[in-house]
Amino acid sequence: MKFTNKSKKDFLFNKSNYKWLFMSIITIAFGFIIMAGGGSKDPNFFNDEIFNFRRIRLAPTIVIIGFGIAVYSILKNPVNK
Repeated sequence: MKFTNKSKKDFLFNKSNYKWLFMSIITIAFGFIIMAGGGSKDPNFFNDEIFNFRRIRLAPTIVIIGFGIAVYSILKNPVNK
């Protein structure tokens, strides 16, 4: 009688989890990109562009949504076939 120890290495995440994680990284990066800019090249001139809706409300909301997607991708149970 011969015993063989065949242990299949299972990954913690499957392809679906990695897709969600990649989408979260893209969403977070997009949020930071639209948050950037709006500064003034002249230090003696104040630019009100830094206080617009896109930088104060929209971009941080997109970043938080991206972090929520990342948490979802980590907590999502893989479907075993």
